[in-house]
Amino acid sequence: MIRKFCLLTARLAVFPFFLGIFVIASNGGLAAEQKPNILFLFADDQCYDTIHALGNEEIETPNLDRLVKDGTTFTHCYNMGGWNGAICVASRTMLNTGRYLWHANDVWKTSKQEREQGRWWSEYMKKAGYQTYMTGKWHVNAAAEQSFHQAAHVRGGMPNQTPQGYDRPKFGEPDTWSPYDESFGGFWAGGRHWSEVVADDAIGFLKHAQAQEKPFFMYIAFNAPHDPRQAPKSFIEKYRAKDLAIPASFQPEYPYKDGMGCSEKLRDEHLAPFPRTEYAVEIHRQEYYAIITHLDEQIGRILNQLEETGKRDSTWIVFTADHGLAVGHHGLIGKQNMYDHSVRVPFMIIGPGVEAGQKIDIPIYLQDVMPTTLELAGVEKPDHVEFHSLLPLLRGEQTEGSYDAIYGAYVDRQRMVTMDGYKLILYPKISVARLYHVAEDPHELHDLLADGKTHPMAAKLFARLLKLQTETGDTLDLTSVYPNLVGD
Repeated sequence: MIRKFCLLTARLAVFPFFLGIFVIASNGGLAAEQKPNILFLFADDQCYDTIHALGNEEIETPNLDRLVKDGTTFTHCYNMGGWNGAICVASRTMLNTGRYLWHANDVWKTSKQEREQGRWWSEYMKKAGYQTYMTGKWHVNAAAEQSFHQAAHVRGGMPNQTPQGYDRPKFGEPDTWSPYDESFGGFWAGGRHWSEVVADDAIGFLKHAQAQEKPFFMYIAFNAPHDPRQAPKSFIEKYRAKDLAIPASFQPEYPYKDGMGCSEKLRDEHLAPFPRTEYAVEIHRQEYYAIITHLDEQIGRILNQLEETGKRDSTWIVFTADHGLAVGHHGLIGKQNMYDHSVRVPFMIIGPGVEAGQKIDIPIYLQDVMPTTLELAGVEKPDHVEFHSLLPLLRGEQTEGSYDAIYGAYVDRQRMVTMDGYKLILYPKISVARLYHVAEDPHELHDLLADGKTHPMAAKLFARLLKLQTETGDTLDLTSVYPNLVGD
């Protein structure tokens, strides 16, 4: 079962410090001079298990390790999924609107109006007196230039991929694509790697903000480590492909890939050959680790500049990603699935009074960062915001999470619920159900329903999933597809 940390005793000592931050102004908000700065660092496609300090001994992430050391890590942070193949669109719309998956989908087309009417993360921060800044990947249906006071190098969903970047590599055949060949464009388009450009932008803003009294809210969104997974040659050479471990869940072909919507027709899955080979997975993981290590270096540059401004002690830092990625787990390459490698992400938070080196395995959603920062800014949580502030957990006021179960979905092809250390995954188009005891089987290798037998936990999870459908605005009919899971 997911362990519930008892935080109260450990954190009562720092609670007075938190109280000291919140000086109430005459208008009911925080006094401007007391409001902390917010630095939000956002990756794209970064799986929860890609940080050295959190247990991956193969990868080099010294700066992300700094964040783990200096702050608190939520080890079970999730994204709800997506309503199309671009999972990042749903993730980022939930993030900026504060709404659960299908409610966010309802307002996606009217995101511009949502922003104009103030129901938008950065708009709340503006009203709270923050100087707002954004650079990098946006992929939200409202202009970044209007969402923030300043925006630089606003990027689309992904750098350009080339035909040579698909269906590769194949053992014994020349690989015509190279992650450090700048002629392929992608992250190299414009002459400087996009991750370096994002770091340059952030550093430039921090230098400007050094002399400013107004608190800042920085939304620093990298495209990395999304494909094309390009990095300088020196970073590729840090990893020998043949020395990298093949995921424990590796298989040449996921048996339900077509029915779950992850066939070779899905762009992400077309990146590597079918059937999957260990050779191809080794190369893809080499490139994945290399671009993450390169990203880590850019984050280090930003953190160093923050230190130089003298504002580090008055700044809250959050690092997370919009979703994870398979890169060879379960015979999959992309993120359009309900396994932990694709729905779980890293989440580190650092700030005044936050316990250093602490790990909390209470489940959260990455979008909880939005109401967390609103509370820090003295903004009362708006009625439409469905995610929850993490400050009660960080202060030790709350020893249980806001979510007794975690919900996941991908279009009309997949549904998921995880609760009490178990996970139920459904593929309703093909009437398949899979059950994992993730607390004892973290790699999700042993389907407890594979032998055709029923399991009492499956019905319990299914009942909770039906309630979560209502909570998230999900109208997909599951009861007629899975009558055997419907309880009495």
